[in-house]
Amino acid sequence: MKEQLIKAMQRNHFLNMMYMAKDGNVSKRRIKIIKIVGNSFQAYCFTRQTKRTFMIDSVLAVVPVISKEREVVC
Repeated sequence: MKEQLIKAMQRNHFLNMMYMAKDGNVSKRRIKIIKIVGNSFQAYCFTRQTKRTFMIDSVLAVVPVISKEREVVC
């Protein structure tokens, strides 16, 4: 998973992410990765409209956002 996140950050891609919080709740987020440090990463979360820190081990899945879809959303 970490390799996918690094590639997305290097390529400046937006991602749709499924994430499991500490309390077990699963959420879908649209993010843009800012930096990766150790086992966590900081990203701008378009769902919450702020920067958030996520644990890499809690990421269930990531899918790149295609450019046409990104133009409609942003």
